[in-house]
Amino acid sequence: MSEFNNVTIVKEANVYFDGKVSSRTVKFDDGSRKTLGFMMPGEYTFGTDEYEVMEIMAGEFDLKLPGEESFKAMKAPCTFEVPAKSSFDLVIKTPTDYCCSYISE
Repeated sequence: MSEFNNVTIVKEANVYFDGKVSSRTVKFDDGSRKTLGFMMPGEYTFGTDEYEVMEIMAGEFDLKLPGEESFKAMKAPCTFEVPAKSSFDLVIKTPTDYCCSYISE
């Protein structure tokens, strides 16, 4: 899906890691939400409350998911999933465009 229709967008940005990562929240009529964001090169650890599906539209990065011992090289377009109540590590190599979907369990 390349666009969303009939949504509410929260104007205030979510800004992390001294502005190197930012996103905007998109709310849907069914109560679900996504964030559309951008990450600049750097090393980041993200914590999750909910189950997340990360869709990467542009960029190259290394990814280490919960329970994994080493990083895996990734390149857009790609998707990965992160369990709720966990964390994952990223080493962003090129500016990276993403969409994160939050899945209530």
